[in-house]
Amino acid sequence: MTRQIAMTALITCILTLIAVLIVLNFLPGEKRIETQFVRQYNIGDPQFRRSMGVLLGPPILEGNAVEVLVNGDAIFAAMLQAIRGAQKTITFETYIYWSESIGREFSEALIERAQAGVKVHVMLDFIGSVKMDPANLEAMKQAGVQVQRYHKPVLWKLARLNNRTHRKLLVVDGVVGFTGGVGIADQWRGNAQDDKHWRDTHFRVEGPVVGQIQAVFVDNWTKATGRVLDGIEYFPPLKAVGTVDAQMFRSSPTGGSESMQLMYLMAITAAQHSIHLSSSYFVPDDLTVKTLVNAAKRGVKIQIITPGPEIDADVVRSASRSRWGELLEAGVRIAEFQPTMFHVKALVVDAMLVSVGSTNFDNRSFRLNDEANLNVMDKDFALRQIAIFNDDLRRSKNITLEAWQQRPWQEKATDRIASLLGSQL
Repeated sequence: MTRQIAMTALITCILTLIAVLIVLNFLPGEKRIETQFVRQYNIGDPQFRRSMGVLLGPPILEGNAVEVLVNGDAIFAAMLQAIRGAQKTITFETYIYWSESIGREFSEALIERAQAGVKVHVMLDFIGSVKMDPANLEAMKQAGVQVQRYHKPVLWKLARLNNRTHRKLLVVDGVVGFTGGVGIADQWRGNAQDDKHWRDTHFRVEGPVVGQIQAVFVDNWTKATGRVLDGIEYFPPLKAVGTVDAQMFRSSPTGGSESMQLMYLMAITAAQHSIHLSSSYFVPDDLTVKTLVNAAKRGVKIQIITPGPEIDADVVRSASRSRWGELLEAGVRIAEFQPTMFHVKALVVDAMLVSVGSTNFDNRSFRLNDEANLNVMDKDFALRQIAIFNDDLRRSKNITLEAWQQRPWQEKATDRIASLLGSQL
């Protein structure tokens, strides 16, 4: 009888511990930004640049070149070319990495370079790479690729389960960097020509800001492995190669979880003329909605493209739609991309500031995931992104306030229920 009581008590303690860890996993970490920003400057004001550098961390650096890569065929070709040309180091961090045809191409390229003596470091999110063939992982390790799975679920670390690395980073020899929205899976192949091939954008970067991209990778590599990557092979001297001013910054629940939302709120508040937002997962909180509404009311033309019926997470689309009322009433234009899944993550403000990277416009990116964005301050580059935005807009369906108000009651109910999950989306 005593043994049975002891066993019951032990099981109760274990279950209680698991329950506590699960609850902790969903509790907020750092204090949220709660107060709306007071508008003090425009995007072109030198004070905006100073504030971006001081509040977000790294300074805005001059002398960079940034090339836009539209859709998988262009993106993967450029990334693989860089990997195959590596001479000293490769650092690669991504969320999605699956063992499909493009996954095999990347693995083979990384293996070949490792066998040639290049130091190859690969950081894969455990959840995002769960579909990867274990044999593929083992082949990379056997070839000398240093592979790290980020936040593998274990009992004593369940509180970290909800914190994923969503960053998309590739740096070759410390001199060429890539970032954007693409994952390593076959749905990103092609040119968004049908519903089996996603629409996305990535960016190839050269110049001093590549050192900041490398530093973002080293941040998570150090956290996960306890080893610091340093030296001229990772951080070589970088000369000016272009005319673009840029800044790479990161956010993480382990430090600076509000940095990403802070950047968006600063940019929206500073906007004077226009905002073009491409967002694959658009689930803004109340403060962000209010900031967008106030911008629209002071005359800023705001246009937003989100996924349409072709989306990989219907609950996100429903939660998103539940928040559109105030925005549409304020004159914000919202359109849903029709041909395929729209996975682009880009913000353009006043045809001057462009912010691109891994960040979605939702609480998961703002508070739960590790994210990284490249901010570019350049008019010509911004105009190029607006032209791409307008091409996407032509393939999107405009959602009017009347259409939103008249959607079926079942859809309204579903949207309302989905919105309750907003803090986890």
